[in-house]
Amino acid sequence: MFKSFHQKLLAVFAAIIALTLCSTVSQAQDVSTWEAIKDRGTLRVGVTQAPPWFFKDPGTGEWTGLGPSMGRAMAKELGVKFEPVEVTWGTAVPALQANKIDIMFVLDATPSRALAIDFPSQPLLYYALAVLADDDLKVSTWDDLNKKDIKIAVTQGTTMDRYVSARLDKAEILRFPSNGEAVAAFQSKRVNAVSLFHPPLIAMRKKIGRGQIVLPSPIRQSASSAGVRREADKTFRDWVNTAISYYYQTGQTQKWYEDFLSSFGVDPTSVPAIRREDW
Repeated sequence: MFKSFHQKLLAVFAAIIALTLCSTVSQAQDVSTWEAIKDRGTLRVGVTQAPPWFFKDPGTGEWTGLGPSMGRAMAKELGVKFEPVEVTWGTAVPALQANKIDIMFVLDATPSRALAIDFPSQPLLYYALAVLADDDLKVSTWDDLNKKDIKIAVTQGTTMDRYVSARLDKAEILRFPSNGEAVAAFQSKRVNAVSLFHPPLIAMRKKIGRGQIVLPSPIRQSASSAGVRREADKTFRDWVNTAISYYYQTGQTQKWYEDFLSSFGVDPTSVPAIRREDW
């Protein structure tokens, strides 16, 4: 009987401890991102090696690029320190959900992602479907590429593949399993051009050392955004919306982009802007 009473007492204590722990965890989870940033004294920004958005200097370990530049500016406005946290494009959304980062820049607002995290209403930047073409090729419209003697590489099964295939019924389209293989076809001069969304082409053109990046008209554009954690308190999300709108409208976003390109050895005037008003 004493043993039974003792076991029941232990069970009661265990239940009390469990409830206390659950309450503590719940209270911690109820702290908004806005409050947590102020309490912690840092703004945790997701970063991944992807120039021109994010670039980690192998010598110094310092992060530069559009994302870190904007992150530092936001941290300064909030009166906290900038804290880069390495993620991948695939783990950025789970990192936000798990409260490992506060924001991830250049994360496109897709319907599936919007089921898991929040996005500000103001787009962060715009990019467009582009071509990296031979320097001597005159390209201003998609029709300029729609010729029998033109060969163009695309990544199979992608937006680029579908769009180019629908528009270029006369050109020869070569489809490759990956972006890298499509660009390699241009590098080896097997094709006259390769089509991708324009930001990745910047680093690729620098590596290849030749070619012109063009946004053929009609321009097929896409907006990118910044992901934040979904929570009841929308203070941080709304502040981010105001901040990125201000940076975009004043031209600061474009300036950060161009500053990185210059430091990366790319002439900003030789590549398309990320403000659609400048196209």
